[in-house]
Amino acid sequence: MKKTILMFAAVGAMLFTGCKDNASDKVKAENVEASAERDAKETVYPEITFEETEFDFGNIAKGTPVEHVFKFTNTGDAPLVITNASSSCGCTVPTYPKNETIAPGDSGEMLVKFNGAGNGQVTKTVTVSANTEAGKEQIKIKAFVEADENAS
Repeated sequence: MKKTILMFAAVGAMLFTGCKDNASDKVKAENVEASAERDAKETVYPEITFEETEFDFGNIAKGTPVEHVFKFTNTGDAPLVITNASSSCGCTVPTYPKNETIAPGDSGEMLVKFNGAGNGQVTKTVTVSANTEAGKEQIKIKAFVEADENAS
């Protein structure tokens, strides 16, 4: 019982002594402006804009390797960093600018290779991970893979 009373007394003492000053009087206007400016900068993102988000190779023979270069521009207000590019299957291999920072207004290229696997109409997706607001962007390649005439 004595411990409980002592604990309540200690908490009460802290409350009464800690609330003497008005906290809003301690806030400095220049600190508020600096933190608002800092927070505004944190909401600025790069934006990756591809010249085309889909490319059609047309008709290709089965097993014929093809490739296409997707050109892009950083149309945002912060430096762009591509951290990864992965395809929907192993038959498609993207190559992206690794360890590069693309400044606002600058351009870059991403090479996508397709080995001609599959039959008929084929669509493959490449997911690009970057420091954009969305975090991920997608580009696609398409082809009509014609059957091998020598296969029976």
